[in-house]
Amino acid sequence: MAAGEARSGRKDNAEQLRKLVQAARSGQSRQKPAGETAAIPIARPKGELQALLSVQYPKSTLDEMALDAKIAARLRGILEQQSQRELLRSFGKVPSTRLLLAGPPGSGKTMTAAALAGELHIPLFTVRLDTLITRYLGETAAKLRLIFDHIATTRGVFLFDEFDAIGGDRGADNDIGEMRRILNSFLQFMEEETRSDSLIVAATNYPELLDFALARRFDDVVVYAMPDTKAARKVIERHLGLFRPRQLQWAKILPACEGLSHAEIARAVDDVIKRAILDGEAKASSAKLLAALRERASAKQALSGRREP
Repeated sequence: MAAGEARSGRKDNAEQLRKLVQAARSGQSRQKPAGETAAIPIARPKGELQALLSVQYPKSTLDEMALDAKIAARLRGILEQQSQRELLRSFGKVPSTRLLLAGPPGSGKTMTAAALAGELHIPLFTVRLDTLITRYLGETAAKLRLIFDHIATTRGVFLFDEFDAIGGDRGADNDIGEMRRILNSFLQFMEEETRSDSLIVAATNYPELLDFALARRFDDVVVYAMPDTKAARKVIERHLGLFRPRQLQWAKILPACEGLSHAEIARAVDDVIKRAILDGEAKASSAKLLAALRERASAKQALSGRREP
């Protein structure tokens, strides 16, 4: 009714109807006691899907991540669209459900998928590429069909990690016919009209390898970068927890984080905490944290074939 009023130019009536709908929904929602979280529905894949999908029930949130402010705002916009999806549909609009996350390893793409599932209180299904992609003609496309049927019938966040494995450029010199057919099938399934409330999240470390036709199939493309000093400090503070000392030598620690991903910084902090536990120490120290960060940076440079300065 609100959509019809809006199309007829009666915007005041449309706005009043919209407010009535929101008020009714607010009245129907149960106020939860402080600290209580909504139950996440159990939705375990069955049959052949058991080999294609792994399932988790995350409780993480976006606030727990050291996200860039602009990226956090865009992701919260996605969550708002999901919470108000019926209102959007009443005006003939479809909420965003297909996201492409691109950025270096350890920058938070997989954690973002988990946080979205946690915020929405729905399962996180991760597509297992090792069982999805086979060497038999047409078998992978058939398995993709099963996954997209599950997306349409079971609400969740469906993560295609390392997406460049199936979304690679069809014009690449090393491409083979079967991989082109797999990508074509994926593009067709993405184009299908559906009222599914699931989120499809594709993540890649190598966006330059993706086929040019993929971008327009996604509602939003979020590009991650290596953490700046503000994000690095947030990662360290969150992971230190009770082991955080009163003072840290940030002037030395933050420069040592340069070139390290969110995950690498977090692992360095975890190394320091485990060492403190084994040594019977109640707090971490700046010196040990600095040493752990430098060790991570040195190992990364060695693996990349670069010389240390």
